Parts: sequence; structure tokens; C-alpha cells
Amino acid sequence: MTRALIAWIVLLGAGLLSAGAWAGLPTAYSPRVVQPSGLPQRHEFDLTAALQQARREKKRLYVYLGASDCPYCRKYEAFLDRHATELVPHFARQYLLVDLRSALSVQADQLYIRIGSSSLPYADFQRSIGDERARMLVYPSVWLFDGRGKPLMQMPAGTGTFETVSEQLEILRLEQ
Repeated sequence: MTRALIAWIVLLGAGLLSAGAWAGLPTAYSPRVVQPSGLPQRHEFDLTAALQQARREKKRLYVYLGASDCPYCRKYEAFLDRHATELVPHFARQYLLVDLRSALSVQADQLYIRIGSSSLPYADFQRSIGDERARMLVYPSVWLFDGRGKPLMQMPAGTGTFETVSEQLEILRLEQ
């Protein structure tokens, strides 16, 4: 049995994952799924390899943080799935999609984002990218970065995020 499968079984048995934990961005978007390390106390998502890939492919990063047990995340993911025919070509041209999987039980002080040798807790990460909104961890959250990890624009988060195709396309075009 592989280590990943054993880890998944252990986490499932410990109640840290549910059967829906594998839900996330629809497969039509070819997301790069980044699993957290350091479980169960620390949920660290390493964006280093995704940034390197984005640089190589001359793409931007669309980083999605969703929770396996978040109804608003499922709503957004269902929206993307329903509109894949319209949206996938726009995403595929410019973006590498990165899917970070979490759970509502993960607190902001447990969630870390790593880029290279720098690993920051959620609130510090938000500050480091110039996001001065409330430090509360909100699902779903989306961040847009260029291939160097520079944030491209402030993003809405939480319920009601990107409810129409035209709103999603405005985001992809970086229209504020």
C-alpha cells in the first residue's frame, strides 16, 4: 500500500477527512491539487512547485482555497462545473489552477502558505500580499498571482463569489 493511501485512510479514520474531502475544482479545469503537509496541527500548502510550473508555462496562478465541508465551496465548484464549456478555454489560456483542500475546522492560525523557503500563517500571508481585509479565514478564497508570486488584484471571498459567467470572466481578465 502506498504512503499516500495509508495517510488518507488514517486521516479518514481520524475524522480529519470526509468522503467529500476530494471535492474541489472540477477536473475539466485540470487543477493542480496541493495537499497540506504537517497534519493534523499544521496545514501547510506549498505553492513553490505550482509557481515554478506557471513560470515555465508563462501562466498566472489561480489559487483556490476550499473546504471539504463548505456549502459555499460546493456551490462555486458546481457553478464552475456547469459552465466549464464557457470558462475552461479562458482559464486554460492564461492560468494554472491550484486547488488547496482544507476543512472548516481548520483555524486561520493552523493554515500556512509556503512559497520557497518562506512559510507564513494565513493572516501573515494575507498581509504579505497586501490584502488588508479582515484576517478571518473565509471559504472559498481565491488568489491570483503572476508566475513570480506577485498578487495581481484584490479578490472577493466567501458566499456569493463569482455567481455569473461574466463576473468570472471579469476576474480572469483582471478587471476591477
